[in-house]
Amino acid sequence: MKGSCLCESVTFEVDKERLSLYQCHCSLCRKQSGTFSNAATIVSEQSYRITSGEDCISKWKKNTGFSSNFCARCGSPVPNRLQNTEYFWIPAGLLEDVGEMRIESHLFIGSKASWEQASSNAKTHEEFPGIEAHIAFLNSRNQ
Repeated sequence: MKGSCLCESVTFEVDKERLSLYQCHCSLCRKQSGTFSNAATIVSEQSYRITSGEDCISKWKKNTGFSSNFCARCGSPVPNRLQNTEYFWIPAGLLEDVGEMRIESHLFIGSKASWEQASSNAKTHEEFPGIEAHIAFLNSRNQ
């Protein structure tokens, strides 16, 4: 699968035919996305490759560890490494030529926006189940 930011300065590839997505409903993801949640997936560094625009990526990190990478030209959020792991966070809206994708889980349902009406058969978590458990769940759904 290929992906890019809005202005197509940052481009990347994900070497997967099927991706399991999640939606995070925490206040940080709402602010980052500008809507009720942030739809994304997580892939290993072996499955992710940036193909252009690495020099266009700006980074911002909150003192809590939350980080946001974005295109300095158009402002689109772009993939970023999950802290000190071998995994990359991939915003679902950047993906093109998508194969099969489905929302498999919802995170931080306990802090969703008051105006949001969640409707999905996906697994829900009141908070964050932990990075290892979350990645293992997404990977189990990619079978």
